[in-house]
Amino acid sequence: MQDAFAYCAALVRAADRDRFLATLFAPAERRGALHALFAFNTEVARVHEVAPQALAGEVRLQWWIDVLAGERQGEAAANPVAAALLTTLAHYRLAAADLIDLVEARRFDLYEEPMSSLADLENYARKTSSRVFALAAEILSGERMLASTEPAGIAYGIAVLLRAFPAHAARRQLYVPVELLERHQVPLADVFAGRPSAGLNAALAELRHIARRHLAAASERTSAVPAAAVPALLPIALVRPSLDRLERCVAFAPAEIPPWRRQWLIWRAAHNPARIAQSG
Repeated sequence: MQDAFAYCAALVRAADRDRFLATLFAPAERRGALHALFAFNTEVARVHEVAPQALAGEVRLQWWIDVLAGERQGEAAANPVAAALLTTLAHYRLAAADLIDLVEARRFDLYEEPMSSLADLENYARKTSSRVFALAAEILSGERMLASTEPAGIAYGIAVLLRAFPAHAARRQLYVPVELLERHQVPLADVFAGRPSAGLNAALAELRHIARRHLAAASERTSAVPAAAVPALLPIALVRPSLDRLERCVAFAPAEIPPWRRQWLIWRAAHNPARIAQSG
């Protein structure tokens, strides 16, 4: 089983560097559980990349749902991420239903149907991003954290999607709600063709504003989070700097925060938790 947790740690270190760095501030005896959760999140989030055909992606997601429902025990034992995750769920008494909801939400990633409304986007971020933060915080504190982490997770999820906007548009995926684009008179064809416009800039600016609004709400809630859960929330410290940088970039070529600065922002937040959800 140690090999399974080591595999998860290596996967998270390679594919989700921010969360891996955050785990370094968690107690050593709980890092394996965090690695298992984050490795699972990585596997599910990249299903569309490894299985670009929707049917193949559906099969992979259904496999995870079956595993979380207690089926496919032999196959799960042979999969290091599944084995480590199930051990973590049992040890920390986490609700498998929370992760099943996450997998179900990821079905959206498999298709080219655009995100219809802001409410749909917020619900998607709530079931994916917020859920991961909540379960990580529960591993560290032993307390249910869904309400405390919800706005922070939504802000983080929107920021991640905004950074990935060019890549998504290139493959005809659209997470920017259609209702925002219609409000600013942006044709979907312009987005998929990579054509910038004042309307698109305005729509993206509005979405950044919405992310900042959730981050402001997160600042109030995370201040009441137990100290033990703080390491789970450290990646949220990247949201405001990411949004600031996106404001200075063109729509189809957003610049990433350099790795050294991401590491510094996480380190700074670990030593001053008030900076985690700093919105201004």
